[in-house]
Amino acid sequence: MAKKLFKNYTYEFDSSEKKVLSTFCKQALTQMSSDEKFYREIKVFQSISDKLNSGEDQIKLTKEEATKLSLHLRENAKNLGQQIEKSWFIKKWLMKSMYKQYQNILATHFSD
Repeated sequence: MAKKLFKNYTYEFDSSEKKVLSTFCKQALTQMSSDEKFYREIKVFQSISDKLNSGEDQIKLTKEEATKLSLHLRENAKNLGQQIEKSWFIKKWLMKSMYKQYQNILATHFSD
């Protein structure tokens, strides 16, 4: 099967997906803001956060923004899955909804 030459990086997130992604971006920004070696990632996540909070229906990301967002979402979902496997009932119950939201966003918008 031939690989696509051009990919569309315009996404239509619903309100709950926008909320989850904006929270994810804010969390990433607060964690990376203390280290100067993450300057490029901080700039990317700040741009994504601004676009999510703009209120537009369609959000157009650059290739770098889409790649970094999907990569970080995949890593965060993977880590959440590992934590869910090791945790007890209450923590598992609390983390499972966030894990499912990340998986749904990845499957809907960022599946290749």
